Amino acid sequence: MRNKKFAVVSSLLLVTAMMLGACGAKTTETKTAGTTAAPAASTAAPAAAKTDKIYIPVISKGFQHQFWQAVKQGAEKAAKEFNVEITFEGPETETQVDKQIEMLQAALGKKPAAIAFAALDSKAATPLLEKAKAGKIPVIGFDSGVDSDIPVTTAATDNKAAAALAADKMAALIGNEGEVALVVHDQTSRTGIDRRDGFTNRIKEKYPKIKIVDTQYGGGDQLKSTDLAKAIVQAHPNIKGFFGANEGSAIGVINAVSELKKEGKIVIIGYDSGKQQMDAIRSGKMAGAITQDPIGIGYWSVKAAVQAIKGETVPKSIDTGFHWYDKTNIDAADIKPLLYE
Repeated sequence: MRNKKFAVVSSLLLVTAMMLGACGAKTTETKTAGTTAAPAASTAAPAAAKTDKIYIPVISKGFQHQFWQAVKQGAEKAAKEFNVEITFEGPETETQVDKQIEMLQAALGKKPAAIAFAALDSKAATPLLEKAKAGKIPVIGFDSGVDSDIPVTTAATDNKAAAALAADKMAALIGNEGEVALVVHDQTSRTGIDRRDGFTNRIKEKYPKIKIVDTQYGGGDQLKSTDLAKAIVQAHPNIKGFFGANEGSAIGVINAVSELKKEGKIVIIGYDSGKQQMDAIRSGKMAGAITQDPIGIGYWSVKAAVQAIKGETVPKSIDTGFHWYDKTNIDAADIKPLLYE
């Protein structure tokens, strides 16, 4: 009988323990659900913030020259100031028009609030720019415009005026007569066309005793530009001057003249800056060059995009300025900030 009572008591205790355990488990489950809910909400918050932030892809003509790194620096400065998200990209070389078009297409596929674009080919991007317009995505041109009225504005140097100044400097340095040649980065971008025409037209208009004997296109590639310049010198042994229309072109000309041991006999005028051109000017291998304001170009490309997104009035073109520099003013207070290494 005692054993039977003991068994009943034991059973009652076991049932009670099980009930208490079940209650404890339920309580624990509720607390766990509460603690996992909080992280889920906090994880969602950054995603929402990222979605809310204005996104502006910036697609340049290239990435290999120091010029584009300076443009990128300006774009990032504006992005920070106006609290927007940007990406900055460009093809490996300035001859890869198809690659740049692919980048533009991919950027438009992300449905950006606006897009900043420096065209390698002033016509090739037109269908995609039409697509941007249809999608109400403002397009901001920078450095190199397009043959279209779709861009809200273009932030760039007045390349024709800058190249005309280079022609005036060349004429003065060679005594207003003699043979000269050009090595230009391309004949498809707005910068290539305008710098070529700005230099050529000024020579034809003002300096009848100066003859342009050749114009070659090196794609902004130093090695190719070197070979082209050497071939020009060999074909025209009396040549007195070269105009290199961008950083890669100018460095190629410097290398060619050095390799042919013509230093001091051929005047070289460049465009843009960068360490190699600056060193060449200081050493006397290059007479001087035109510098743009690449940081300003990048900054205004993003600032104008933000203004367009907000519906603010933006001028049809933004002249970011240019300056002549040589060994006499390379370290001047108004020039030094525009040069980059």
